[in-house]
Amino acid sequence: MTRHGIRDAFTSYLFLLPWLIGFFALTLYPMLYSLWLSFTQFNILQPPKWIGLRNFAVMFAGAADFPRDERFLNSLWVTFRFVFLSVPLKLAFALAVALLMNQRLRLVPLYRTVYYIPTLLGGSVAIAVLWRQLFAADGVVNMILRGLFNANPPAWISNPKYALYTLVLLVVWQFGSPMIIFLAGLKQIPREYYEAASVDGAGRFRQFLTITLPGLSPIVFFNLVMQMISAFQSFTQAFIVSGGSGGPLDSTMFYSLYLYLKGFAFSEMGYAAAMAWVLLLIIAGLTLATFRVSGSLVSYGSGE
Repeated sequence: MTRHGIRDAFTSYLFLLPWLIGFFALTLYPMLYSLWLSFTQFNILQPPKWIGLRNFAVMFAGAADFPRDERFLNSLWVTFRFVFLSVPLKLAFALAVALLMNQRLRLVPLYRTVYYIPTLLGGSVAIAVLWRQLFAADGVVNMILRGLFNANPPAWISNPKYALYTLVLLVVWQFGSPMIIFLAGLKQIPREYYEAASVDGAGRFRQFLTITLPGLSPIVFFNLVMQMISAFQSFTQAFIVSGGSGGPLDSTMFYSLYLYLKGFAFSEMGYAAAMAWVLLLIIAGLTLATFRVSGSLVSYGSGE
């Protein structure tokens, strides 16, 4: 390289230096350190002790003098149920509302804003506390059910049969982000397609199946991947609603909540690090499988 090229390269890396320091010090090093911790027994108060694959063995099969961690398997089951219930429902609801918002109606911008507000609040503690109050035994939901239908509803939050479904409902209610993305995708589908389909006698449902869904397939795929990754990392809702216990009877013991309890409540940092890497592999595996399946289902409008 010439002297001028070396100077330009040095200047470029100088500007990149804050990002590089942040990446190596706050991202790469913690990841590698947590990977090493996953093979150790570490309770914070004492130095890490190398134990090999014992943490991973305890999770799935048990090890010598260490029985299988049934709560870990239960947290996996609860999390998978939560993800595969909440994500499709959230996307379906978001798409339905986006289709309504795509009509030429009065006050549509106001409706979009109102529907997006719950997403802005996100997984905030205040929303989780409000949700716990709404679905408590003497909460607003039960008051309405008793007043309108003279029913005797259960205490939704404290009943293991229904507690998880209240969290699913909370996530589905925060559908604003995928709705906005769906709405942007709907704007990109040419109106001429619908006009030609109407001339050929295709009804609205037929147009939805043959025009809207294929045109939105990249958007559906993007929302599916992003919402799935987000759902696997859900923590705040279960922590607040269950009081940090994952109850009742571990029915809301999300994987991330159990990881938190192992690391910070039981001081088993090595085991918690191993759980973090298992979660990473699960999300990576499901994401890769989704990409594989999407090859024949997603159309990008260029023949691919």
